[in-house]
Amino acid sequence: MAKRDYYEVLGVSRDTNPEELKKKYRKLALKYHPDRNPDDTKAEDHFKEVSEAYEVLSDPQRRSTYDQFGHQADNMRGGGNPFEGSGFGDIFGDVFSEFFGSGSSRRSGSRGQAGSDLSYNMDLTFEQAAFGYTTELVIPRLEQCEDCNGTGAKSQRDIEVCPVCSGSGQQRIQQGFFSVATTCSHCKGTGKVIKKPCPKCNGKGRYNIRKKLKVNIPAGIDTGARVKLTGEGEAGVNGGRRGDLYLMINVLDHSIFERDNYDIYCKIPISITQASLGCEIEVPTLEGRARLTIPTGTQNDRIFRLKNKGIARLQGSGRGDLYVRIVVEIPTSLNKKQKEILEEFAAISGEHCTPMKKSFMDKLKEFIM
Repeated sequence: MAKRDYYEVLGVSRDTNPEELKKKYRKLALKYHPDRNPDDTKAEDHFKEVSEAYEVLSDPQRRSTYDQFGHQADNMRGGGNPFEGSGFGDIFGDVFSEFFGSGSSRRSGSRGQAGSDLSYNMDLTFEQAAFGYTTELVIPRLEQCEDCNGTGAKSQRDIEVCPVCSGSGQQRIQQGFFSVATTCSHCKGTGKVIKKPCPKCNGKGRYNIRKKLKVNIPAGIDTGARVKLTGEGEAGVNGGRRGDLYLMINVLDHSIFERDNYDIYCKIPISITQASLGCEIEVPTLEGRARLTIPTGTQNDRIFRLKNKGIARLQGSGRGDLYVRIVVEIPTSLNKKQKEILEEFAAISGEHCTPMKKSFMDKLKEFIM
């Protein structure tokens, strides 16, 4: 079958620059790599095709010859290794280091592995989130074994160099025309084997504990926030750094207050008489009670603001405000005397004591006319 045009294989134009050519090749090589597509002969063929195309087009001299003569340029070279020259080895190495990890870290069997991060779902009351909270948590995690200092061996004499990889932590596997370095299956990449495991951790170098931690939750925190405790995750392997612990915050609902950022809201019911004549009432706050003056003629849904009675500002100064929404309650059951009094009140007052209704009725008349 005739070869496809190299520019078509890589999906680039004939005037593409070397940097864009390299990026395109890296993307395609990773996509079709045999290790990502096991037992897929079609992907392997694509991988060989893009590698051959890049090998030619990445060399300025060979690219120029290919632009003039196409695939006939291969015959002019007189055969030989198709991957010699052109710096192909550099990009080939770059791709595999990106896919498998850097060569230095993969070859070093003793390189430390960081411990896993942990997360803990933490519920807080409304007040705890508002003012901050200090408590103790018990976190299950993997801790480095102090008996073997994380080596997993009963003693230093029980640690030997892996006979399969000679301590490199890698094995090389031949795949067609190239070889691939993979983690040693015998030592799992550590480069060493243990003759006698540590009895406390059973050769793992770590064991499960329940760690008691004192945590401080800052004032003003809200649902969805994440508190990071550096180094309080699981212990690393082979001297690797500890992971971190993340507290995932959930603030419970309050029976009275609702929160909007650092402001809080509540509804306070009052009677028709209180709203009409005015009064002084007690309203709840996060710190107890406060006095609020209700002026004469207060309408339903009127909102009063109490400054600095809200939530403490996270990592800032001051606090939000408390907003009190007035709900004027209408009596649901009246006795005979109460009805007579209201009827008398309605007859005496007419529309003069309900300015909002009078204004609306005037606008309605204008609209209808």
